[in-house]
Amino acid sequence: MKWVYIEDIYQYAGQEVEIRGWVYNKRSSGKVRFLLIRDGTGIIQGTIFSENKDFPLFQLFDGLTQESSLIVRGLVRTDKRAPGGYELEIKELEVIQIAEDYPITPKEHSVAFLMEHRHLWLRSQKQHAVLQVRAETVRAIRDFFNDRSFRLMDTPILTPNACEGTTTLFETSYFDQKAYLSQSGQLYNEATAAAFGKVYCFGPTFRAEKSKTRRHLIEFWMVEPEVAFATLQDIIELGQDLIMFILERVLERRRADLEILERETAPLERISKPFPQVTYDQAVKLLQERGSPLAYGDDFGAPEETKLSEIFDQPVCVTHFPAKIKAFYMQPDKDRPDLALGVDFLASEGFGEIIGGGQRIHDLNLLEQRIKEFNLPAEAFKWYTDLRRYGTFPHSGFGLGLERTVAWLCKLAHIRETIPFPRLLYRIYP
Repeated sequence: MKWVYIEDIYQYAGQEVEIRGWVYNKRSSGKVRFLLIRDGTGIIQGTIFSENKDFPLFQLFDGLTQESSLIVRGLVRTDKRAPGGYELEIKELEVIQIAEDYPITPKEHSVAFLMEHRHLWLRSQKQHAVLQVRAETVRAIRDFFNDRSFRLMDTPILTPNACEGTTTLFETSYFDQKAYLSQSGQLYNEATAAAFGKVYCFGPTFRAEKSKTRRHLIEFWMVEPEVAFATLQDIIELGQDLIMFILERVLERRRADLEILERETAPLERISKPFPQVTYDQAVKLLQERGSPLAYGDDFGAPEETKLSEIFDQPVCVTHFPAKIKAFYMQPDKDRPDLALGVDFLASEGFGEIIGGGQRIHDLNLLEQRIKEFNLPAEAFKWYTDLRRYGTFPHSGFGLGLERTVAWLCKLAHIRETIPFPRLLYRIYP
């Protein structure tokens, strides 16, 4: 008898198959026993029928507990009433282990309790659906860049220098030197872009931010493309194309998971290019008109991002921020050097920033000046300034935060559910 996965069960209607998995739920009704089995790819209902109350399969069924592991064999039947449209007429049931009393029950649990049991909470239907959307988003991102002939470049996690500022660095020892956990692969991607033209990296990044907001994780994943000779507007176009590609893929392939999450898809389906684009100056005016206390020159926090992204029913691109509130490597606008050629993409429905990027400084003297102004160690950035000594070129890129994007797609109240094992302020277990 063939071992099959539940997600492929439609291919085996009328055939006998074997399924290996865990008890999701069970119930009895007279002469019938109903067993919900999950195998990681889906859930199927198995039925056992007998006139005999002492039927051996009934006895095995009665001893099963939630999350007990088992192998079931039986006949696949089409049944529109059953979850997924198919059910299994169970003929054999082999118990691998009877699970102990499962700590996560249908009753209401606190967030602290669920996070303490994150390793088990992952098995619940809604958490499973979120991580299915995450996996599809990752696949879409890779397909998007690979299909456009970007080269994947793996950038180091241990680095000698900061990318996004020195206040959020995790410091560690590297034998007799200091090292830091990477905040971004961008600086290294600028080097690989000089070698390959258009590249991307995709991996974990770390920010030692003492923040408890619903949008922050200590460890999160970013995809970061970098394109030689690209301008700010080029990279805005690329970001829009990436977001549209992800949206279309998730709506096409993971609609059932969005339904489990009760995510209304109409707001996502209405999104189209081009996205609205406003300057920082215009954005500040829009915010102040709506009662925001934000002063010109202040950076946007979560409240400002939320307000701005609620104004539009599309993601909005905010450009030309004051240079003093942006990273040291941002190219200034030639007409207004006090402004940086940067962009933040704010997701719709109040979800705020999911992409940050822009054009990089390619003039050696200006870059060295900015490194000095930011009090960064010149020696640690010598390799980076070398890129401007040997064939400098205009270039642009951005970083898209995977978890923030998934939170938006699933319309989650908190980012902690978008990654299997979130690292939060004061929480590193499990």
